[in-house]
Amino acid sequence: MATAAIPSDSSAARHYEQQYLDLMRHIWERGSERVDRTGIGTRSVFGAMLRFDLSDGRMPLITTKRVYWKTATREMLWFLTGETNIRPLVLQGVKIWNEWPHANYVRETGEDISLEEFVQRIADDEAFAIRWGDLGPVYGKQWVDWPTYRYRKDGTYEKGEGINQVAEVVESLRNNPGSRRHIIEGWNVAELDRMALPPCHKTYQFHVGDGKLNCALYQRSCDVALGLPFNLWSGALLQRMIAQQVDLEPGEFVWMGGDTHLYINHEELVTEQLKREPSGEPRLEILRRPDSIFDYTIEDFAVHDYAPQAPLKAPVAV
Repeated sequence: MATAAIPSDSSAARHYEQQYLDLMRHIWERGSERVDRTGIGTRSVFGAMLRFDLSDGRMPLITTKRVYWKTATREMLWFLTGETNIRPLVLQGVKIWNEWPHANYVRETGEDISLEEFVQRIADDEAFAIRWGDLGPVYGKQWVDWPTYRYRKDGTYEKGEGINQVAEVVESLRNNPGSRRHIIEGWNVAELDRMALPPCHKTYQFHVGDGKLNCALYQRSCDVALGLPFNLWSGALLQRMIAQQVDLEPGEFVWMGGDTHLYINHEELVTEQLKREPSGEPRLEILRRPDSIFDYTIEDFAVHDYAPQAPLKAPVAV
């Protein structure tokens, strides 16, 4: 079976996280086994949807394992700077992008250097980081500086001013809330081959109804065990930040997955997590309102009532 349509249950007795666990179980038990880009292999379904109510500070923060929400938040703030080099993340202790430039370095130089040694060089040597730490025009670059070109009469062209999609969405939500064009897009076909990893969480669309800001996130490819808990938090976080900036209450966060998969070598994690029961209802408090969507810092966020179970680890497929 290759298609997933996991129903949402709004019953008060049903924990919001149960739909995530249902999706995980459905993929593991009924997903199609496929050979993937990494060579590891996956069990995969196509087309899945999860829905979360963000009212009263609620967030889709997974409780059946610890999710390092500050790490995910630092990544989101990094996206909003338009930065594409891992060094600012490395200096904050954020490790989630390290494997890609390390693999590229080893491939191009042939040097037998461990990931830890490579990351330390990124931190210690700015020139080395400039040369080897860049990921290409990934997420943040497309979000805040989508490239444009001006064509000349002689058939040549020059680069124009980049488009800040995030700023434009904030303005359109303020001035034209009924629009159906509140979209942030990361899938720039012309630049995919320059990216360390083409965007997985690729399209965000915002919708205003009954004084609330809703968000739908479409993800073309999703690692359910390792990636999705971060993606759920990050997407809802962006929605909460934008809602604050445009004076709207957060409404529903809708996540949609294309190729939604579990890696075969994540069996131990999946088996253990599916034994656990979700509990609690963590809430996010945004402690101040900055002047713009680009001025938030990690100190602006506090999570209350989050008591997750022990972390679960599995290898990252590169």
